[in-house]
Amino acid sequence: MTVSEAHSEAFAPAAIAPQFVKARQEGVSVPGYPGDVIPPTMADGYAVQDIAIDLWPDELVGWKVGLVPPQHRERLGAERLAGCIFKSKVQQASSDGQPNTFRAIEGGFCAVEAEFIVRLGKDAPADKTQWTAEEAADYVGELLVGVEIAGSPLKTINALGPTVVASDFGNNDGQIIGQAISNWRDVAWEDMPVETIINGKSVGKATAATIPGSPLAALAFLLGAVAARGKPLKKGMIVTTGATTGIHDVAAGDVAHVDFGPFGTVDCVAVPAK
Repeated sequence: MTVSEAHSEAFAPAAIAPQFVKARQEGVSVPGYPGDVIPPTMADGYAVQDIAIDLWPDELVGWKVGLVPPQHRERLGAERLAGCIFKSKVQQASSDGQPNTFRAIEGGFCAVEAEFIVRLGKDAPADKTQWTAEEAADYVGELLVGVEIAGSPLKTINALGPTVVASDFGNNDGQIIGQAISNWRDVAWEDMPVETIINGKSVGKATAATIPGSPLAALAFLLGAVAARGKPLKKGMIVTTGATTGIHDVAAGDVAHVDFGPFGTVDCVAVPAK
């Protein structure tokens, strides 16, 4: 028996997923990865995620796309990864001057990510698992700005690698939706700016062109990836296309201001998980 075969036998998605789900529901951290071994492959990570989706008592309304760090891509055969977004975790950006709130699990992981977000304009075919960016563009109903709340009960989720990220909701714990870019097809990606400011300090500047291949490439990946898992995208679902200015760690009390230039702003503050 090879080492990888031994790992696969020890790996038990059905034992791991309920522990992540319970910790998320209770808003508490886990002391380490809840299994004897971490998922050896991306497919193993998604196996945990699929069980957790079925256990989570909420409607699946979208997906997040994240990049697999370059050092892991060849080994895992993946450049991007997918995570799930649920209805009760989606907020509209506040328009009354008060920041949106989101939870930070003490002892867990929490970060804000500035995102360009697609809302699907029509159902995607269930049997199409390979997409180009040009094909994906036809399925965009709206392009919006917003903030992904990256969050997990596991503090070391990113350090343990992409298979672990995939296994816990893709490290997603919420979404704040800002305004739509009404004429997005007529605007160059490099003309869609964004700056993230945490506690009054700028921590990153970028544009939509920062997303490798453009946000449409991220959408193309996601369309194929979820169809292959038997979960094709439906009209109205949202897809966050990747962290433009980076993954910015925050703790309870930290305030984020994300400025998309002419396309609006999102203000939010981390509060302790209850």
